[in-house]
Amino acid sequence: MYYKQRKASPANLLFGIRPVMEAIQNGREIDRVLLKRGMEGEMAQQLATLLEERQIPVQRVPLEKLNALTQKNHQGVVAFASLIEYANLEEVIIGAVERGETPLALLLDGVTDVRNFGAIARSAECAGVHAIALPDKGAAQINGDALKASAGALNITPVCRVHSLHSAVRYLLSSGIQVVAATEKADKSLYSLDLTKPTAIVVGSEDDGVSPDILRMADEIAHIPLCGSIASLNVSAAAAVVLFEAVRQRLQVAR
Repeated sequence: MYYKQRKASPANLLFGIRPVMEAIQNGREIDRVLLKRGMEGEMAQQLATLLEERQIPVQRVPLEKLNALTQKNHQGVVAFASLIEYANLEEVIIGAVERGETPLALLLDGVTDVRNFGAIARSAECAGVHAIALPDKGAAQINGDALKASAGALNITPVCRVHSLHSAVRYLLSSGIQVVAATEKADKSLYSLDLTKPTAIVVGSEDDGVSPDILRMADEIAHIPLCGSIASLNVSAAAAVVLFEAVRQRLQVAR
């Protein structure tokens, strides 16, 4: 198989077993690590253990893919350092409550397109969202394209990478925050909901929407009423509609 050469900034591309381990141990945020399939040896095992402990996403890939990323001595390991600093979801929510603010969070379930992700982050920042939560696997990479599409919002709004979206939902529910999932399959309209309460909004992928198990966990599932013949909105547009309905309701209450 032919692997196209990928352009990566020297600032966020790390390679080699020891340099990657040292970067992680020194607190550098890592988005994901690519490991050569079939890697063996004591150092490789130490790295694998460290990655598991820190819950850093790992992909096992052919040697050719690593060679397409860098021609230097990568030793079967290439890592992508994060371009942002991730926040802790619980700390962000607690901080909002302590400031006397009504939490508004956004959870992304399977959103993998970086430009959609960036556009969603831009809308979230404009809507005053306290936190954007996304799983450490199956989510859009935060790269230059995502940062550009966000117009800088990814450097402002806290982004929380969680090991499991299910555990994040459970935490929010236990904290008295209603979880609202947006899906065109719902009977209830978005405009019938009370979004002035502490709220976490879940939007899903373009292809599959919000996953069934998250829908079952949610307090409310609702659709955005549409007047045209196309069945659904782009996920970034849908997220903006739901977020700004929350803004509209909260501004009315504040008057």
